[in-house]
This record gives sequence, structure tokens and C-alpha cells, in this order.
Amino acid sequence: MTNQYVKKVLIVGGGISGLTAAIAFKKAGIEAEIVEKEKEWNVYGVGIIQPPNALRALNEIGLADECIKQGTPYSGFDYYTGDGHFLYHGVSPTVEGYPGVNGISRRKLHYILLESVQKIKTKIHMGTTISTLKQVANGVSVELNNGTSQTYDLVIGADGSNSKVRELIVGSIDQQYSGQGVWRYTLSRPKDLENGIFYYGKKAKAGLVPMSDREMYLLVTTYEPGNPKLPADQLHVLLRERLAEFGGAIAEAAKQVTNANEVVYRPIFTHLIPSPWYKGNVLLVGDAAHGTAPHLGQGASIAIEDVIVLADILKHNLSISETLKAFMEKRFERCKLIVKNSDQLVEWELQTWNSEMKSDVNIGMYVKETLEKMNEPFLTELNL
Repeated sequence: MTNQYVKKVLIVGGGISGLTAAIAFKKAGIEAEIVEKEKEWNVYGVGIIQPPNALRALNEIGLADECIKQGTPYSGFDYYTGDGHFLYHGVSPTVEGYPGVNGISRRKLHYILLESVQKIKTKIHMGTTISTLKQVANGVSVELNNGTSQTYDLVIGADGSNSKVRELIVGSIDQQYSGQGVWRYTLSRPKDLENGIFYYGKKAKAGLVPMSDREMYLLVTTYEPGNPKLPADQLHVLLRERLAEFGGAIAEAAKQVTNANEVVYRPIFTHLIPSPWYKGNVLLVGDAAHGTAPHLGQGASIAIEDVIVLADILKHNLSISETLKAFMEKRFERCKLIVKNSDQLVEWELQTWNSEMKSDVNIGMYVKETLEKMNEPFLTELNL
């Protein structure tokens, strides 16, 4: 069914959710353009964990198989004490037809999405972003920073945690600093590493996440009180210092951390915009609406789900106000679950490191139940 209300869409941001949106809209018969503020593609980060719900969402645009082909699927994670004593293997909850986990480099995921966008000939304006948004009778009048202006039926803010679109429609927000930082570093994958692994130390959590047959990445979460500004040229030294307590595979991995330029460090901030995430014909998706700690591996997953759900609703030819209302009904509580449960995991980790953790908390069960919840269908019938 052709949507008579939405024919021309502007997507602000060419990251995971923005590129996915363009592909999903095209499949729904809607043309989109993308504006990306960077002049050249500069993919941030190292690798990414794709749980079953992410792959299921990507399958809606025909890209799940390619992600698995270019990544590496496995059943779950092996857990160890900080000094390398094996605890147990945790099988990740799954959906029929998908692995428990697929690890893939962010760069590979980006180019899988970008290649698909290029095949459908979506216009991408690099080095471009929005200057103003104005609701008009027939949509949204958008002025870009290159001085041009156009009117669109719908504008999608897929421009990340520091969203310019959000600033224009909501104003500034307070993102909550978690007290933690996350470190990542790409390494060669040993042949005997079959699953992801996590070591739980006294002051940090460290893991190894396979991304392909040849590559993995080191993932480390640490207590960083006060959100310190770390010198970029010393990041490799600082990371090794934080890994000094670990034995086993993490100790071996730490020896390979030798290049400050290869260390990706990010302080962990979280936020959840109250419902609704739209104003007029402008909608926020992904990190622009809900920034989550990475503890459940769901940040990119729910961003992908956002735009797949939106494209599915657009097929029903509802008015824009009805479309956006239906979107919020489907997305708010699901995304809130991930943000809040990830915040809870951060709190428990900090309590553990400070010897304040209650003995009756079962973190493994909490994670399992949350991921099982995320494996429930997310494309459901509309209540029209």
C-alpha cells in the first residue's frame, strides 16, 4: 500500500540506524535522503555484539545472513574469575534460525549497510547537517548548513547521543554519567577461542569478543570516577594498567595492547527521552532517543529495531500523527527496559567493586531474563 502521507523523508545521520532506515523505507516504497555531518565515513568503535533480535530485525531488510557471513556466530560466553579460573559457560538465549551471538566489526557492518543503501541509490549528502527545522502545513521545512532548504514529510533524527535534531526539538538534556568507562582494542583471534569470554576482576570486567575467524576485540569496563580526561597518547599504557589484575587469556591479550591510536575509549553515559520522541513531523530514533550502557549488547540492536518498526507502520498508510503515536506505543517500554536494566547492571558492578554487593542478587539470571524478553516478537499487529 502506498503511503499518501509520507513520500519524502530526511534522515539525519548516516550511522547504523540511519542507513538501516533508508533501506527499510525503500522496501516500504518511501524515498529517503541522508545527511551526514562527517565529510568522509569514519566508523567509530571496534566491534559489536549482535544478539538474535538484532539479526531478526536485519533479516527484515535481507542483511542478517551477510552479517553472519562476515562476522562469526557462537552460542554464548565463557565466564572466569579475574585470575583465570573457569566458572561456567553461559548459553545466550536465542530465536529459532539465529545464533545466540554474532560478533562483527563495526566497519564491516557499516559497509554492509552502506553497500545496500548505494544499491537503492539513496542520496547521501556528506559533510552536511541541519541548521533549522520548522513545522509547516505540508511537513517540515529544513535548512541545511550549506544554505539550501527543502520541505520533507518526515524528518528522522538518527544522529546519535549528541543529536542536533534532539537539541532543536527538545532542547538540551542531561546525560547521566555512569561512573564507568569502556575500552576496546582489536586483536588477532586465537584458533582455540570458540566463544566470547568474560573475566570478572576486583576492579574491572574484561572480555574477548570474536569478530571473524581471524579477529577479536578486547572489551574492558572499568571504574572511572569523575569522568577523567585521559591523555590520548597514553591510552595503551592506561589500559594495560587497568588489566594488571587479570590472569589467563586477558593477561596474554594485555601484552598485545601496544598502540595508543588503536585504543577506543568511551565514558559511559546513558539517557532516555520521555515519551513522545517526536514533535510535529520530526522523530528521534536510536541513541538520539535512548542512550544505553553496553552491558546487554543491545544499543545498536534497539536502534535497528526502531527504524524497522517505523517502516513497518508506514506500510499501513496512517496519518503521520497516527504513525508516530503507534511507533511510541511499540517502542518506548521495550527501549526503556534496556536502558534501565543496563543501568542496573552498571550499579551492581560498581557495588561489587566496592564490596557492597548484596549476596542475593543473581546477575546471570537477570541478564538471561532480559535477553529472553528481547527475543519476543517486536513486529506485532497494530491496534487500529
